[in-house]
Amino acid sequence: MSEIVAVPYEPKHRPQWDDFVLRSNNGTMFHLQRFLDYHPPGEFQFAHLLFLKGHRLVAVLPGGLTAAGVYESPVGASYGGFVLHDPSFDDCLRLVDALLAYAEGAGWNDVSLTGAPYIYQATLTQNIDFALLWRGFAYDCHYISSVIDLHRHGDDPLPHYSESTRLTVRRGRSSSRLQIAESTDFDTFYPILVENKARHGAKPTHSLEDIYRLKELLPDRFVFYSASLDGEMIAGALNFVANPRVLLVFYPMMRYSHQQHRPIYALMDRVVRHALENGFSYVDIGVSQDTKAANPMTPSVSLIRFKERFDSRGVMRSTLRWRRPQ
Repeated sequence: MSEIVAVPYEPKHRPQWDDFVLRSNNGTMFHLQRFLDYHPPGEFQFAHLLFLKGHRLVAVLPGGLTAAGVYESPVGASYGGFVLHDPSFDDCLRLVDALLAYAEGAGWNDVSLTGAPYIYQATLTQNIDFALLWRGFAYDCHYISSVIDLHRHGDDPLPHYSESTRLTVRRGRSSSRLQIAESTDFDTFYPILVENKARHGAKPTHSLEDIYRLKELLPDRFVFYSASLDGEMIAGALNFVANPRVLLVFYPMMRYSHQQHRPIYALMDRVVRHALENGFSYVDIGVSQDTKAANPMTPSVSLIRFKERFDSRGVMRSTLRWRRPQ
């Protein structure tokens, strides 16, 4: 049986890498080199890996080295971890062995992997998770992400929302003043995003220039809806087509000076209906952690409650970590 070996990524591998991700069982837009290209050269010390069984590519692993000398996957993205087709359990063990052999040769003492939740898979499998645990990885932390399962919703999600949310959404749908529409007006949206993040002592992950760069690199992966009151944008929801199964709500933001009009309810309803109309299986509304807490796992219970009004359930985004034995 052929051995699996890890080899470092080179720019010549880019077409093969992205083709593999697009045909994989669990790949997302965040695993594409086309996505990672939005980072300026030198911003991260990337160390992506390809895994070969003979001459056949069987997995890719995006990642890089941090200032602390930890190999992390992802670096500069939301999701990392092994991207796979559907390998056997034996091959999953060999993949982990190949990663650890490469880490040994490279002198890495610490490897951290955060893959996409299981809903991003076409065929559900935890072979690689068990293989990692069996070979000495351990869970380092978990975040909770709120996910809407569209298989439950038929043609209209409204009956599955909470009672008060149904009332608010109906008002929004019938309002002549509040208009929800697809847009590319990121210039108007970005100050709303900055204002929202500042309320929570944070800054956006992406600059305005990053958003335009990503839109240029991945035009088919953006879904942006704006909410306008009497023609003025008061809210927006920037969403990513993570893969054919999952629409990821990345930036749902509003001007708090107009929160009495509840534009986020109308936007969320439109995003969910967009996902239904376009054949997605899930809407991922993102993680809900208290960013001000000392423990990064601390849940933001109020934010989770809000997301549950749209019939979401919690799904874990977990990090597995290996440390060289002392």
